[in-house]
Amino acid sequence: MTQRQTLWPWILGIVLVAGLGWWLFWPRQQAGQVAEEAPATGAALAPAAGAPADPAANGEPAIQHPVSSDDAAAPALPALADSDAAAWEALSGLADGDDALALLIRDHLVQRLVVMVDNLTQPRIATRALAVTPVPGTLGVDASEAGTTLAAANAQRYAPYVQAFTRIDAGRAAATYAHFYPLFQQAYAELGTQGYFNDRLVQVIDHLLQAPEPAQPPALQLNDSGKYRFVDPALESLSVGQKALVRLGPEQEAAVKAQLRRLRAALART
Repeated sequence: MTQRQTLWPWILGIVLVAGLGWWLFWPRQQAGQVAEEAPATGAALAPAAGAPADPAANGEPAIQHPVSSDDAAAPALPALADSDAAAWEALSGLADGDDALALLIRDHLVQRLVVMVDNLTQPRIATRALAVTPVPGTLGVDASEAGTTLAAANAQRYAPYVQAFTRIDAGRAAATYAHFYPLFQQAYAELGTQGYFNDRLVQVIDHLLQAPEPAQPPALQLNDSGKYRFVDPALESLSVGQKALVRLGPEQEAAVKAQLRRLRAALART
């Protein structure tokens, strides 16, 4: 795999895992209806895009996880507004086939990835913040006199995306990410937030790692909007990102969390 082909796999994995689970529980909307807006959130500092600024000069907290790159031979970055083609070309070499990439929305790809990652800690997410389209197929449930639960067979739908994510080489991904970091930082700054995107990304990973791991398939019920929700209030109150991990099932959730830990370790030392 070439260096350009390793571009952004860690963020792709986070978005796909969260996005595929979130869509399954979203109520079916009428054409043209807009989903409820979810506020973007950010970290606590805002250096100039592309390089860690000196926060002390602005009286801001120190950057927790600075990103730097020593790869002077790497190709020049495209402008953020013109980055869609380069981003897609780089991502296309990540997975075995196009299944994992088929969910991604191609236009404004970098911006969509940043916005969606930033919103994974929220209880809801706006349609405009999505970087993915619905996962093929329908949600499987097991219904009995005792109630309705998630079906274990759903794991087959998630398998290609989970497999693509867990096969990523975390160290190589982080090294390439460091070179392309200015695009992510610029997209993050354009949200109107004051923060350092890598700090926010590590924060989001830590949040996802706190998702519970139910021993049994969670019980479900339909709400007035025709959307399945968790019966357990503790599960229903989780963020969209944590809910997505819970829906994966025990084995897949454990595999994704293990990869998230590897990615966090690489990102925190870039």
